Amino acid sequence: MIANPLISWIDAPAAHLGIRFLRGGEWELWTYADLASLARRIAGGLSASGVGHDDRVVIVEPTGPDFVATLYAVMLAGAIPCPVAPPYLFQNATLYARHLHAILDIARPALVATASDLVERLDFDGRVSTTSELAAAGGSVDRPPASAALLQFTSGSSGRVKGVRVPVSALAANVAAIGSWLEMSEGDATASWLPVHHDMGLIGCLLTPVTNQRDLWLLEPAEFIRDPAGYLACFGAHGATMTAMPPFGPEYILRRLSAESLTGLDFSGWRALIVGAERIDIDVLDRFTALLSPLGFDRRALLPAYGLAEATLAVTGLALREELTTIPVVPQKLRLGKPVASAGEDVPRVVGCGRALDGVEVTVVDEAGDPLPDQHLGQIVIRGASLAEGYFRRGGSTSPADEGSTGLTEWRDDVLWTGDAGFLDDGQLFVIGRLGDAMKVRGRTVFAEDIESALVEAGVPRLRAAVLLGSRAGGATGVVLLERPAAEWIAAAAATLRRMTEHASYVILDVPRRSIARTTSGKPKRGDMWASYVAGELDGTEVVSPVKTGGPEAAR
Repeated sequence: MIANPLISWIDAPAAHLGIRFLRGGEWELWTYADLASLARRIAGGLSASGVGHDDRVVIVEPTGPDFVATLYAVMLAGAIPCPVAPPYLFQNATLYARHLHAILDIARPALVATASDLVERLDFDGRVSTTSELAAAGGSVDRPPASAALLQFTSGSSGRVKGVRVPVSALAANVAAIGSWLEMSEGDATASWLPVHHDMGLIGCLLTPVTNQRDLWLLEPAEFIRDPAGYLACFGAHGATMTAMPPFGPEYILRRLSAESLTGLDFSGWRALIVGAERIDIDVLDRFTALLSPLGFDRRALLPAYGLAEATLAVTGLALREELTTIPVVPQKLRLGKPVASAGEDVPRVVGCGRALDGVEVTVVDEAGDPLPDQHLGQIVIRGASLAEGYFRRGGSTSPADEGSTGLTEWRDDVLWTGDAGFLDDGQLFVIGRLGDAMKVRGRTVFAEDIESALVEAGVPRLRAAVLLGSRAGGATGVVLLERPAAEWIAAAAATLRRMTEHASYVILDVPRRSIARTTSGKPKRGDMWASYVAGELDGTEVVSPVKTGGPEAAR
């Protein structure tokens, strides 16, 4: 009997259910019996190679059976898995090397397990073994479970990379809460194109279905980009019923596909599409529903959600069969501790992210930590069984705050202060944005996500722009990065900044294509880029020089 509940399925793996991986345009089935056998062999190899109890093992593998088996093999060996995305998921080799070395410096792994074709590309001085070598090494395993189930590295949207230590109990609680929320039962199948190396793809779309031994269809992110219609066929033809993705996913499907390209598909069995990880645009959800509903898609399958790695993953989610809720909010009137709702037909609407999942308690508090009434803006704080322990530090200890960081996310007496701003309404959470991605202007709080949404409305492509907000010696400053912008984008950005950042300085930069650093879920890495901007290291040309809002732009 295996003590860790997350890997108890390996004791009695199903021989008729499993994971289908897309290989050369064809689906390749690995049953849970196949995966359990490979995981046991790799676990034996880890033991034979000297990996000890509670050692960290960094796993750098693409989506595939080797990644899944190695992830569970590390747990079987009594060690702590640290999944890391392989190089090809990143836009720039230099940025990837910096990202990987930052992770290795924190994790101090006993071993890096990777694919044979990635060994030379990792540039790591420590021990590296391929998964095939580990599987062939032999050896047996009889170890107690590790003290943590996972060392999960944050995607870095609000600053430098951080290792979050997730205990077995927290991961098991979150997986159970997700399964309960989705009413996951026999016959349910998940399909996902998300990277399997970070919270939404790893926990929501891999660990949860595997723990429950449900069928799973897994694609590489690049395969979704190449063929979104092939991904939708998982639901329209192959029988998948649930998935999760950031708002980029529905938006990309709308950009690439037409009703004609989906002819013949039937989405009536698709019952859960979780949307989270960043601000949700109600217009995108409306258009996505309009595209798929003639083919049987039920709008109530759209489940906005909120979560973060520091809470393992899921915190809130819209209940199944519940209609979406939106509340009008005027960005220019947002003030911490004050009411948020505003009337008017043209007022932007914030999408509700559902209520707290089982075992989780969510509160919105003011700057003093006192709970706020409904529809009052404050910081989101979380209690419950799914909370991670803290940030992992080089010496192996766990800290409630990230050492040396200016981030706002921290644990205080078993309560997680998220650093995210939002409000509650009748128990449902509405998320506004990161407090660290905002600035104060005349007593109100301006959020980067609000400015980006306004830029999109003004005609600037979402994936060609990013907004950084912070404070410099001259006061509050907004920076807009535009990747090789058209003249009309620059004009739209300048007008938007004048309107939304009253009496703050702003600058607009023309930057190279694909130079906006993003997380694997598509969020801009604002903390990293702000630091680069302040240090004068951001690669870009000023097309609007730093000016105070309302002053003349020095357009070049």
